[in-house]
Amino acid sequence: MNGAGQGRQQRGRAVLPAEDLRVILEPVRLVWARLERPASRRLVEAAARSELATVSGFVGRIDAPQVLADRLARRLADQLRLGGPIQDPVGWLIGKGLPQRQECGERLCDDRMLLDSGRDCPRCEERRAGSRAQRHAVAAAVDNAMPYASEAERRTTIDRQLHETVTARAWAREHKWEQVRARQAAAAKRRAAAAAAAAIPARDEPAPVVLPAPGPASAVPVPEADVVDRDLVLEDLTREQVLDWRTRAARDHQVVFDHIDRYGEHSAQRLFTRAFVADVQRLSRLGHLNLGYTTWERS
Repeated sequence: MNGAGQGRQQRGRAVLPAEDLRVILEPVRLVWARLERPASRRLVEAAARSELATVSGFVGRIDAPQVLADRLARRLADQLRLGGPIQDPVGWLIGKGLPQRQECGERLCDDRMLLDSGRDCPRCEERRAGSRAQRHAVAAAVDNAMPYASEAERRTTIDRQLHETVTARAWAREHKWEQVRARQAAAAKRRAAAAAAAAIPARDEPAPVVLPAPGPASAVPVPEADVVDRDLVLEDLTREQVLDWRTRAARDHQVVFDHIDRYGEHSAQRLFTRAFVADVQRLSRLGHLNLGYTTWERS
């Protein structure tokens, strides 16, 4: 009787997060309440502690919890205003709510603000200024080509040409980095072949070494793979692309392992956060973990 009564009491009352995380998770307490599985709560708590350690390195241990709480409150408001209700609370918390969002190369940048001061990120301001300058240049070219166009025609033409310019540059960057990634993969295969050959015991006659076929020549000059900064690949991703990657990884951990196999663990840590990659690797050693949830209503 006592055991059954205690079970009904636990089902009728939400489980609170760990005491050291309550200030951080207070803005999303309703999202937390939807985490019915203990494994899901542990995963979110691990991600929160990892982000807390990272932010503490920037702002100190005293201010870090409130900085994280403000981040969650801001992102929850943006989600409800722009994206609607949260369908996957685990994926949203560890993929969108908690991680730092670096809009540029500044290590303190988070949602275009500096973590340590809360001021606007100067690098993001420079990028926005560059975008404005590009739009002004396109507008000036349209005005010269269409001096008698109406305002509606002018605006439509500017938007179309600006879109074409941005798209062309994006495709050029992607083409360049496809070539870089291909060269990196070829170099990795050559290193693996060399390591495998070195592990084979010496024989009277050395076995022939078969090298991978060289890749096709690139139409554009491509920097050498060994001197290319891999981090620049991630900086080409848009904010929406990064969020999409993190949400997919939260739902399917194989996404993380595929990324590590192709680009390396450091790239995965930057894209998905160090804490999430570490948690995924740890959980893979424990076996498959179902992070789904079922709708829970208080009786």
